[in-house]
Amino acid sequence: MLTDLFFLLPLKKAISPNTITWFSEDFYGLLMRFGINLFFLTILIRVLYYTKTRRKDYLFTYYLIGTITFFLCFGLMQMDIDTGMGLGLFAIFGIIRYRTDAIEIKEMTYLFMIIGISVVNALASNELSISEVAVINVSVVLLTYILENLWLMKHETRKTINYERIDLIKPENQDLLRADLEKRTGLTINRVEVGKIDFLNDTAMVRIYYFADEQEFSDYHVQ
Repeated sequence: MLTDLFFLLPLKKAISPNTITWFSEDFYGLLMRFGINLFFLTILIRVLYYTKTRRKDYLFTYYLIGTITFFLCFGLMQMDIDTGMGLGLFAIFGIIRYRTDAIEIKEMTYLFMIIGISVVNALASNELSISEVAVINVSVVLLTYILENLWLMKHETRKTINYERIDLIKPENQDLLRADLEKRTGLTINRVEVGKIDFLNDTAMVRIYYFADEQEFSDYHVQ
């Protein structure tokens, strides 16, 4: 009975163009699907992703993209739009790159997972039971947890610093640059990348990489 409620498919009925339907047979199935989707999104975003990266700038984006993807998929299914066309739309969402900052590989991977489980939860047919849908979601979450906490023990993260000593950004001064940055930040730095250089103000954007699990450094951008 619960499975039938969760996976009710739209019934073909002759409805007058002037008839407004407040509740359809799929309403409670929509609520249940959305609840399951939101639950697993929260585990992925708030429990796994945020606890490792401590980055709040993607939380808003991940939640909204997951929610919009879910409702868009569910709506396309109700309107009997071709599945290939619908998946093509989500492929466009999956390759979005924001114009302000390029999405890092790890953040892009989480974005793909969020879109993927939202599509699965919205488009799962009545041939799949709730248990099978739950197994799919749990498998993604469990594998992510294993990779984050058990297999890949050290998590390398990066910080962006507005650095004023541009005399040290020369390739021959890499050791001096790293030593100066380690002294200022108190971090053990693995590598350093020099980004945009502003000769007018004698500053440069420098990215430092270090193991976040071993050191605490909460600010994302440092002046």
